[in-house]
Amino acid sequence: MVSFTGIRFPQWLAPTLVLLGSLLVACSPTGTEETDENPTSATPYTLILPTNLPQKVGIPSDNPLTVEGVELGRKLFYEVRLSRTGTQSCGSCHQQSKAFTDGLARAVGVAGQPHPRGTMSLANVLWEKTLNWDGAATSLEQQARLPIENPLEMHQSLADGVRKLQQTDLYPPLFQKAFGSSTISETMVLKALAQFERTLISANSRYDKYLRKEASLTAAERAGAGLFINHPSEVSGLFIRGATCHHCHTSEDGLFSSPDFFNNGLDVAFADVGRAGVTGQSADRGKFRAPTLRNIALTAPYMHDGRFQTLEQVLDHYNEHVQLNSPGIDPNMLLSNTPGGTRLDLTRTEKAQLIAFLKTLTDSTFITDQRFSDPFKP
Repeated sequence: MVSFTGIRFPQWLAPTLVLLGSLLVACSPTGTEETDENPTSATPYTLILPTNLPQKVGIPSDNPLTVEGVELGRKLFYEVRLSRTGTQSCGSCHQQSKAFTDGLARAVGVAGQPHPRGTMSLANVLWEKTLNWDGAATSLEQQARLPIENPLEMHQSLADGVRKLQQTDLYPPLFQKAFGSSTISETMVLKALAQFERTLISANSRYDKYLRKEASLTAAERAGAGLFINHPSEVSGLFIRGATCHHCHTSEDGLFSSPDFFNNGLDVAFADVGRAGVTGQSADRGKFRAPTLRNIALTAPYMHDGRFQTLEQVLDHYNEHVQLNSPGIDPNMLLSNTPGGTRLDLTRTEKAQLIAFLKTLTDSTFITDQRFSDPFKP
């Protein structure tokens, strides 16, 4: 006698029962044989890091870059089915020609309502440890969900977006190639979007070419670079003039951003509490991320609420209009090029030199690179 799951059968039935069991597994909803899933090994994506940017990057072990995943993410980035009305994609607010911003003071979603904040550039987000103006997200996978589901942005649950993608002929095979399953999940969508965004590297501006000794800067641009990295101070009896930009937009690592949050003296009372909305700490009221200055000439208007239309207005703020009594203002906003002064006191020439330098950070190849462009446009 033989036993299957505790039931005893005559010995001569054993071969027949084994065969029958195999057939049942093949027909079972949980059997691997009856599914259309044939996981394949996706092709590793070779990410080339510019030598003047940090060589250490944080790519999650459970979401390595692959050729298939990056290309799928690119399509999803420009996919309007992820919005409630089918009229807006990630690329609607993050436009390549504007260094992945939108040219608006405050982003506008599918319902036509303005967001409280402007669209941030996605250049070099590979290196960012916190995302959004207030640092509400700590990974690209986490961040990708927020605009999709925000009522003021794409205004659709990711689950509904997945359902729409699943119903297409296009996407199930692409998810099969990228993740080994044609059954689309929310996690897969977020991973693919994050993979694509990690490839958005900008490091081929005229400033970068200058560092590589492939181009030169004018005297005004070099003077602006000096002002950018210097703080007003006295060294060995000589007063050094500076604009203190480097404090919040660190240039040493080539990113021109910061992992920290700052109150740069915009307001005395805060309509938007900024970082405090995430931490709940009163000391963080009015503090925001210092976004990258790469491609800054392409990403107007400026500040979290887009209040300044031009770089000239930005420098006017830092030079003449900082709200000195703003609660929790960064101490570097109080420095002056006039000993004992209360304003930054740059000259008109110095402001022009700073702007000349900032314009050297424009990367024309970044905004035309076909690897980042909308694949649905002819």
